[in-house]
Amino acid sequence: MTEACDIPRIVVAGVSSGVGKTTVTAGLIAALRRQGLAVQPFKCGPDYIDPSYHERAARRPCRNLDTWMLEDEPLLEGFARACRDADVAVIEGVMGLFDGSDWHEERGSTAQIAKLLQSPVLLVVDIAGSARSAAIPVLGCQQYDADVDLRAVALNFAGSEGHARGCSEAITRASGLPVLGWLRRDPQLRVPERHLGLTPGGEQVDADALIEVIADEVGRLFDLQQLIAIARAARPLKLPASVKQAPDARASPPARRRTPPPVLAVARDAAFCFYYPENLELLADAGAEIEFFSPVQGEYPSARASGVYLGGGYPELHGRALASNTALWRALEDLRSAGAPIYAECGGFMALTQRLIDLDGNEWPMAGLIPGIVRMSDKLMALGYRTATALRANPIADAGQTLRGHEFRYSSWEIDEREANPVAAWRVRGTRSSTEQLQGYTDNNVLASYLHIHFGQQTEIAAAFVRRLTAPDTSSTAPG
Repeated sequence: MTEACDIPRIVVAGVSSGVGKTTVTAGLIAALRRQGLAVQPFKCGPDYIDPSYHERAARRPCRNLDTWMLEDEPLLEGFARACRDADVAVIEGVMGLFDGSDWHEERGSTAQIAKLLQSPVLLVVDIAGSARSAAIPVLGCQQYDADVDLRAVALNFAGSEGHARGCSEAITRASGLPVLGWLRRDPQLRVPERHLGLTPGGEQVDADALIEVIADEVGRLFDLQQLIAIARAARPLKLPASVKQAPDARASPPARRRTPPPVLAVARDAAFCFYYPENLELLADAGAEIEFFSPVQGEYPSARASGVYLGGGYPELHGRALASNTALWRALEDLRSAGAPIYAECGGFMALTQRLIDLDGNEWPMAGLIPGIVRMSDKLMALGYRTATALRANPIADAGQTLRGHEFRYSSWEIDEREANPVAAWRVRGTRSSTEQLQGYTDNNVLASYLHIHFGQQTEIAAAFVRRLTAPDTSSTAPG
């Protein structure tokens, strides 16, 4: 038996990275929202930064669709659950349309996700410096894989209206595809960048204003009614009955608990802002009560906390504030001593070391829960998907259990050679290499590494973490 998800949907893909997919997608989301539509945004791949703009444009959480970390069924489940109360889904692609997890397979690519979701595709083309040649990449994408439902084109970086119209005519004449709109080459329409990619929307004081400016241009220069018609023409997405039932089951009233739920303290601010929304939802579904706190603002886990989750982000940009939050370091040490699970990803991992050295050479004392220092670099130190096998039991995995994750960093962890990482957490291998490396740190109740792991890939991950949370101790007091 199957169920159908008939949400109108459109995938915004690019010929390559850097064509302005995020700008176009955020503008479309905000423009559609202005028309009274509830827009559910998605981002293909493991990205955390682009979703921050889509979330602000839609005024609802943006979800990741990652077919490398997740199998098809849990991905479809997450998609259907997120779309239950939406009018239309807008999905930004990753890299170029056909770029996947390795050189030869489509797994993890925008094209694969578009086919899995049976979604029409809007292709964004950078026409700066092009005239008739703008049609060539469109024809290439159109002919590369006939199973991809390429329906329309959007142009970016146009020099003038005449330039956009000329390229549009060339593209439509060569491919038969309509051009739904265009954006001019204007620095005011570009999202600012820094290391790790774009600057997160939550950090920009004027992020909302930028999105509104882009939405103004999209509303003026795009045929939104044709876009909506294309999205509504998507065929009903057939889902296994088990997929459809999962969201409904989560929506039912929870059973009455005899004891209070364990509290998981989650760091969330400008220094720790990279989380998959599904991770937090799955932890809540497994029985945890989520409690947010801001290390940058001097906050720390409350006395109710039974464990801590430190996500990724930019601790190197907030070294002074973090170093001065000694109450946080004491709270983490107390939780560690009590056997409470502490899970840290990337930026959170950096914060648990002894010291963090930023790009200016400033050394900031960190929690000191794990040995060594972290040193920032102006060069990319690692990027890509990783297969990770647990070397010993940790807060989210049993010994020998294999999970999938993603790594993207501009820092390196330096430890004394005599220690030789005696408590490595994972044996890690990339998708384009057979070489295995030891990575991360664990000592049973602490797990810290550069890996970002999507909990949706295995239902047991969140459940295992919540089981490891200790019973709340309401008699204890928070550190001074």
